[in-house]
Amino acid sequence: MQKIIRIGTRASLLALTQSTWIKGLIEARYPGITVELVKIITKGDKILDVPLAKVGGKGLFVKEIEEALLVNEVDIAVHSMKDVPAELPEGLHIGIITKRENPFDAFISNKCNTCRELPQGAKVGTSSLRRKSQLANIRPDLVIEDLRGNLDTRLRKLDEGQYDAIILAAAGLNRLSLSDRAKSYFTEAEMLPAVAQGAVGIELRTNDSELLAGLMFMDHQETSLAVRAERGFLHRLQGGCQVPIAGFATLVEGRLQMTGLVSSVTGDQTVRLELHGDTTDPEGLGVQLAEKLLAEGGREILSEVYGHTME
Repeated sequence: MQKIIRIGTRASLLALTQSTWIKGLIEARYPGITVELVKIITKGDKILDVPLAKVGGKGLFVKEIEEALLVNEVDIAVHSMKDVPAELPEGLHIGIITKRENPFDAFISNKCNTCRELPQGAKVGTSSLRRKSQLANIRPDLVIEDLRGNLDTRLRKLDEGQYDAIILAAAGLNRLSLSDRAKSYFTEAEMLPAVAQGAVGIELRTNDSELLAGLMFMDHQETSLAVRAERGFLHRLQGGCQVPIAGFATLVEGRLQMTGLVSSVTGDQTVRLELHGDTTDPEGLGVQLAEKLLAEGGREILSEVYGHTME
C-alpha cells in the first residue's frame, strides 16, 4: 500500500475526532504508513444562518471533499454517513462502513429529563425536518425553532438559555465524550433516526482497489448491510438529509428488519411501515419498503414537500 494516505475531512470538532480515530486505526494496523488529515471547508460549514432544508440539504457537507477526491488532492474521505447523499459522483463509492455508534437521538436540557416533562410552549432547538415532524407528533404544543452550528456551538446556545432543550444525535455526543449531557434518548418508536445515523463511512475512488483492500479491516458487515438497506430506501425516495424521511435497519437472527417513515413537516401526516427480508439484496429491501410507503400515502406527502409529483 502507499506510504502516505491523505484523509479529506471537514474541520468541525466532530469530523476531526472521527477522522483522527480512522487515522489511528490505519497507523496502528500499518506502522510504516503516515496518515495526514486535510481539512476542507464545505458549503454546509459556511452557511450557518439558514436552515439546511432551504439551501438544498443534499451534499452540503460532502461536495467539496468529493471534489478533492476526484482531483487526487486526498485519498479517502471520512463522513458521517447521515450527511452523504443517496447518489454519489461517478468514480467514487463508499467502500467501508465502520461499526455503528448509538443510532438514536438524544434529548438535552438543563431543566428536564425527557421531552414529555417540558412545560407547555417550551422552546426546543433542531434544524432537522425529520426531528421536527416527529417531535410535533409527540408534543404538538412545543415551540420548535431552528438550531444550526457544530455540536459544541449548539450545546453553548442551550447553556446560554436560548432554548429549553435541544435534540442531537447520540453518536456525536458519544464520540466527543459528551454523553453525560444527554438526559435521555428517544426510542425507535418515538423518533426514528435519520438514514445511516451513527455510522461513519469511508469514501474512495472506485479504481483504488489496492487501497480499498488494505482498509477493509475497518468494515463492519452488520452495519454495512443495515446502512445499504437504509440508503436504498433514501435513494428511491429522492431524499436528502433534511427531508422528513427516516429509516432504520437492523440484523435480527440473520435477517434484515427495517422500519421507514415519511412525514409532513408539521407532523400531522405520517406513514410508517416495517419490512423484513434476507441479506442478499439490502438495497432492494430498502427500495421495496420505499415503494410500499409511497403507495400508502407517502407519495402525496413527499410531493408536497418537494413541490413536484413524486414518480
